[in-house]
Amino acid sequence: MSSAAVSSAPEPTAGGRLPALDALRAVGAIAVVIHHVGFHTGATGNAQWGGWLARMDVGVAIFFTLSGFLLFRPWALSVAIGRPRPATGRYLWRRALRILPAYWLTVATCLIVLPQNRPAPGADWLRHLTFTQIYGPGLLRNGLSQTWSLATEVAFYLILPLIAVPAVGRTWRPVRTVLAACGGLLVTAGWLVAMGVGWLDMGLHTTWLPAYGGWFGAGMALAAVHVALRTGTAPAAFRILDDLAAAPIACWMAAVGLLAIATTPVAGPRDLTEPSPAAFAVKLTLYLAVAVLILVPVAFGPPTRIRVALGAAPARWLGTVSYGLFLWHPLMLELIYVVADRPLFTGGLVSTFALTMAGGLVYAAVSYYGIERPLQLLGSQRRAPRPATPVADRTVPAVGTANPEQVAQRPLPTPAINP
Repeated sequence: MSSAAVSSAPEPTAGGRLPALDALRAVGAIAVVIHHVGFHTGATGNAQWGGWLARMDVGVAIFFTLSGFLLFRPWALSVAIGRPRPATGRYLWRRALRILPAYWLTVATCLIVLPQNRPAPGADWLRHLTFTQIYGPGLLRNGLSQTWSLATEVAFYLILPLIAVPAVGRTWRPVRTVLAACGGLLVTAGWLVAMGVGWLDMGLHTTWLPAYGGWFGAGMALAAVHVALRTGTAPAAFRILDDLAAAPIACWMAAVGLLAIATTPVAGPRDLTEPSPAAFAVKLTLYLAVAVLILVPVAFGPPTRIRVALGAAPARWLGTVSYGLFLWHPLMLELIYVVADRPLFTGGLVSTFALTMAGGLVYAAVSYYGIERPLQLLGSQRRAPRPATPVADRTVPAVGTANPEQVAQRPLPTPAINP
């Protein structure tokens, strides 16, 4: 089953933006909202369909795989087209501007406003502000439970330059780069073995980066394949992803089928009970497959009507504010229960979800337009100093014209980065 290709839509260049991917961030964020609302209302305990709510934390797999894809792609592209690698300092600066201000504001608000967190000791402030709240048991505070995944993602941000350079090497060899990126799967496999023999704690080490190396690595591998396909350097075997992407509905139906398997006990308990190492491994594997099947039709293949719809303004706006929705929706959910004096595991699923989404989107919009966007613009305006040009040698080109040599030397645009 596939949607018809839209022949009039331009095929993206190797380094161009992929607007439809913005919508996947929204899909991931909304899935996480559903997961948290299902837990708070107690709906995940429903024997018939509660498992679907419990497994909406698959949104984290979408986030991590998408981060691996978007953030590694500039490194792969730079070697493939012979351009300088991304500057590590600028990369880290832009990541910091993207992540930290809104996150720090969320931490401060939750620790000050929510009565369950008051009075918050200095250690809580320090841990949450430095993303170290996952490195000890029971350190996540109310309204901030979702930040475990952000702490894990930040760890990936920090090590990416260290692994990206050797992964792409000095010369572009796409197969080698894909295999190097898949090393993340070996990291996760080793982590799971350590859990299985009892060296690692299932209640603590399931939130650390090595547990999700496979998800990030899969995104990196897909990025390398994408660059190879778009630069004409891919072996024939890589074209299977373009062929698969031509049938998006089939891919997404397969993803739903795999998620249905994950709703069963084979993927572990639905509540906060610690899973067995085997169940955790099954869950990681199923979620990875779901995330890949969701991502491939949006990033690969010919333009389709579905991809055009995902790249439309409403879907892209939701993707734009999705980071704020991810950050703020637990606070909104907690406030609903505090204001209504509602006991945990009670309340209507649909009404609570609607209130959480509405309030979360308001918070997210204010966060984006008031904090995130201005600081991103500030970061984009940062430029290396240019050598001074004598006044007598300066020329002012006519409006709408440019020096062809200057145009030819401009770098290809880099993709938007996550989350």
